[in-house]
Amino acid sequence: MTLPPQAIPRRAVWSWILYDLANTIFSMGVVSLYFSLWVREQVGADRADTVYGIITAVSMGIIFVISPLLGAMTDRAPRRMPFLVVSTIVCVGLTASLARSGYWVTMLAFVLANAAYQAGLQFYDALLPEVTTEENRGRISGIGVGIGYLGSFVAVGLGFLPQSEEKPFVFTAIAVSFLLFSIPCFLWVKERGNPNPRPVFSLAMIRESTAETLRTLRGGKEYPGLIRFLVGRVFYTDAINTVINIMMLYTVNVVVASGQSEEGGERTALLVMFVAISFAVVGGFVWGQLVDRRGPKRTLDYVLWLWVATFAMAAAVGLLGLPWQTLFVVASMAGVSLGGIWSADRPLMLRLTPPDRIGEFYGLYGMVGRFSAIIGPMIWAFVAWLCIGQLGMTPIRGQGIGVLVLLGFIFVARAILGPVRDDLRPGARGAP
Repeated sequence: MTLPPQAIPRRAVWSWILYDLANTIFSMGVVSLYFSLWVREQVGADRADTVYGIITAVSMGIIFVISPLLGAMTDRAPRRMPFLVVSTIVCVGLTASLARSGYWVTMLAFVLANAAYQAGLQFYDALLPEVTTEENRGRISGIGVGIGYLGSFVAVGLGFLPQSEEKPFVFTAIAVSFLLFSIPCFLWVKERGNPNPRPVFSLAMIRESTAETLRTLRGGKEYPGLIRFLVGRVFYTDAINTVINIMMLYTVNVVVASGQSEEGGERTALLVMFVAISFAVVGGFVWGQLVDRRGPKRTLDYVLWLWVATFAMAAAVGLLGLPWQTLFVVASMAGVSLGGIWSADRPLMLRLTPPDRIGEFYGLYGMVGRFSAIIGPMIWAFVAWLCIGQLGMTPIRGQGIGVLVLLGFIFVARAILGPVRDDLRPGARGAP
């Protein structure tokens, strides 16, 4: 089933892009910054990596299990937008409750809020065909990434407000910002709709969608490059998402080891994050243009080589005792790389996806990302436990070894993705 062409208003395109900014406020503000610091305050620097790795893995495990099912549900539903609205509101409400009701309640709220955010991201990605054509998909996706990282400025900036030391205030401000910037997408992105809606909430749907997903995974030859891309994506998203999650803790540990106070370390870490975000904004625009010119697969290859250099330098800071100011260089490289990875792999997935199974296949796309987000934090937690807890290394040396382990994952991903091609599939918009 090929969806009919439609006129795409600019308002719809910019509303879709603005949601990228909205959800980045949550991912940067909660997942990458302030919740990890809250955990550090609760359990101490030596246990923070292990505890945060475990609870992040639990959260991602939930969405890993249900991602394909959620995708299949949106393929059957008349529209995908209601799913995005509900997941966003759930995430917003839980985020506003963080750090208000004790340690274990806050942990549970984070687990569920992150799961709701990840589900919404899956629904949002599946709306990409509604606001793009094959000819401008890379550019629009790249603009979304670039504008999205402006949301990181909002998240980091909240850490400089007068009341920012009060974590409940920061989490509530993040929740309100997420909701406000989401509303235009809810109102103005118009779907063509599903011409063949089917029952969404039924046992038959669960059986049928599960069987279809298993057939897809077993019969990868029907969709050339799909399985290889998904497996390769496990490894590079494993490394990238993990380093995003621990960047704040790593930076604080490096700066504190240089003689600064805990408070000074957090402030310096925020500045490092500002640098990374600034370069991610630029990277999204530049890499998006390259996707349309050279194709998503070749662009992804370039980006992964840049990640190799980034991880190597990041590891050297902790292991070789490089000056903490080197982290600004690492942040610049990581920012450009982040802008590129999401500009390239989202359009590449769409190239490999049949038009009538976008929700299901983006469920698989999300599933492997969630799988990597389970394994990555668990590996990081194990390395931290082994190196810091058992071998007695300093936190920055243990984290440096952890970054080297993640670097190995990038090399594995490069090897797996080598044969993947990004030729247009029959039935895709713009395909013959």
